[in-house]
Amino acid sequence: MFNSWFIWTVISNTARLSTALQILVFLPLTLATLSRQAFLLLSLLLSVHSLIHGTLAFLWGSKALSVLQVPMHPFLLLLSFNLFSSTVNPWILTAANWWGKSLTFSGPLFIVMEGLSSLLVAQKLGQEGKKLISVPGREEFYQFALLLGTSVAYVASAWWIVNSYPTAASSPLSSTLLGVALTAFVFLTVIGFFMRRTNIIESSCLALFIAYNVWLCGFDSKSFSDPASSYAPLLPNLVPHLQTLLNFVINTLPKPVLIALLYRLTILHSASRILPTIGRGQWESDDDGDDEWDSRPTSTLTRLLLTYRQFIFVTVYSHLLLLDHSSQIWWRWINIFFTLLIWSIELVVGSDDDDGEKWKMD
Repeated sequence: MFNSWFIWTVISNTARLSTALQILVFLPLTLATLSRQAFLLLSLLLSVHSLIHGTLAFLWGSKALSVLQVPMHPFLLLLSFNLFSSTVNPWILTAANWWGKSLTFSGPLFIVMEGLSSLLVAQKLGQEGKKLISVPGREEFYQFALLLGTSVAYVASAWWIVNSYPTAASSPLSSTLLGVALTAFVFLTVIGFFMRRTNIIESSCLALFIAYNVWLCGFDSKSFSDPASSYAPLLPNLVPHLQTLLNFVINTLPKPVLIALLYRLTILHSASRILPTIGRGQWESDDDGDDEWDSRPTSTLTRLLLTYRQFIFVTVYSHLLLLDHSSQIWWRWINIFFTLLIWSIELVVGSDDDDGEKWKMD
């Protein structure tokens, strides 16, 4: 019984990994080899399939769905190639264009979700750190470890920003934005320490967040080649075609997009795990009944996010692939200042913590 369960779990996880890799490769492959509209059509088809798959998984909950959906993505890829191999139906072009507009208009939503999730995860780490230094008999050890870890985070953030400065601040406007962002961060950190509304863990996490976005702003667009320049048509010989495909995967997948995608999906997943704990009162214990826990709005939102995570994966990835280098830079600056704005509001309106927080000022 255990062996069958283990084998089925391995098969299911392998199918999920295969699905993710197919999405990672198929979308930029279509954008590079066919056209923007073919890419939008494939993205639309994958999104619809993801919604159907998520709904079936929510209602049925069987691991077999992960295996059954593996051949669907190659089928949708071949369908897109076949539709654009000849004259395309105007209705298909219209649907693709409308999907492209919806992805473009979804840009602010993705930035809001990323910024809020980053702030939420930073605050959660700060809360967990405060719990660690309250462990009887281990207070000094955990306090020293956390101070050492946050010091490393601050130094790493500073080095990251300094190393990225020549390319991130290549224009007067960019250098001004960087100076304003760093000044605002330092100002909010000092105010938060003075008002005892934040701690060094939360502040160091946000420092890393700013450094990460500054690094992406300075990521040279010439460091990765144009996907269309390295792709060759399908050759009769299978080996050269596989070599061409391998070259595409290694050299032409946009690295800044993949890094931004990985961070955005990871931070959204982490925030979805934290959401059910929001709004829990001090009087509630960890052993509350499941019915009361499941009835929370944040718990319902978490269940929806996890159920339709593949749809979020496809839409976020498609949106990032549609952005050119300059657009990505502007969205990064907007993300930084939006997160700092939300943090400042949280510091002002946040409730005072009854527990002693003297360690924040150390």
